[in-house]
Amino acid sequence: MSGTKYVDSEGFLYAAPIREQGNIYKPNNKMMADELSEKPVHDVHTKEIDLVNRDPKHLNDDVVKIDFEDVIAEPEGTHSFDGIWKASFTTFTVTKYWFYRLLSAIFGIPMALIWGIYFAILSFLHIWAVVPCIRSYLIEIQCISRVYSICIHTFCDPLFEAIGKMFSSIRATVRKEI
Repeated sequence: MSGTKYVDSEGFLYAAPIREQGNIYKPNNKMMADELSEKPVHDVHTKEIDLVNRDPKHLNDDVVKIDFEDVIAEPEGTHSFDGIWKASFTTFTVTKYWFYRLLSAIFGIPMALIWGIYFAILSFLHIWAVVPCIRSYLIEIQCISRVYSICIHTFCDPLFEAIGKMFSSIRATVRKEI
């Protein structure tokens, strides 16, 4: 191996080795270049947030889409004054809108923190406790399954085969007499 020479911080002269197949970060040969080619990384923590459609998976379609007409309705024959009805509609709509915004401003970030911690714990337990326990159980139960299968085939199969042969000669007929 030969290479270029460089001087370190103490003034010593060194020869930098050159690999035959190229630098591991910038390979010379095509096969290594294909193996180490950079792929775009998608970081879920920095993805774009849609500020227009905030429920793209429609989680709350049937729950919180409550309008004035869903809560307050006047049947025929019992109508209030038109101005009162319009003022009630406006009061309901604006109060619901701004009170939701106020609650979101006060409790949104703490609730997001709580739910983030909850789902992090849930994910951690699922990955590090639940799945390994289930896999361990399935591995251990395979032995019992084989013993159980041998017992069934040894004792129950001949018994049920004999009973089936005994009852196979029975013929039942149904006649309807008028």
